[in-house]
Amino acid sequence: MGHQTQLFRIGVFAIIASQGRFLLARRSDIGWWNLPGGGMEAGETVDEALLREVREEVGIEVAIDHLIGVYSKPQKSEVVLTFWCHPVSGTPGTSDEVKEVGWFMIDQLPEPLLPKHRQRLLDAVRQSDHVVIASQRTATDDDQRLEQPL
Repeated sequence: MGHQTQLFRIGVFAIIASQGRFLLARRSDIGWWNLPGGGMEAGETVDEALLREVREEVGIEVAIDHLIGVYSKPQKSEVVLTFWCHPVSGTPGTSDEVKEVGWFMIDQLPEPLLPKHRQRLLDAVRQSDHVVIASQRTATDDDQRLEQPL
């Protein structure tokens, strides 16, 4: 490899919990449900990026409680950090990127929900004492074909 610089995109996603329910957002572009979040921008800290993404997408302020997992997506040169959060102020709503929001129980998750996001959510509710380190190697297209409604 020599001295070639490999650039990675860092993603930050929020598992926002309140009264046993989780806040999910339905994306405007593909119509799938997912966790609020997105990519870090230059000059940001991880927590600043997460709070900004949540604010932009669903319009609420959250506080970060702890790190749930570190997910490698080598096929996209991405590393995704997922955090357990709780709402502090505001009412969740829609935005340019989000056409619908909702609070869901873990056993009543909406469809279609992006498989990688479902995995992160399930990891979060396992109540492990440790951070999850996992790879999510499947291609986005494969994920969406996998669960595409007929």
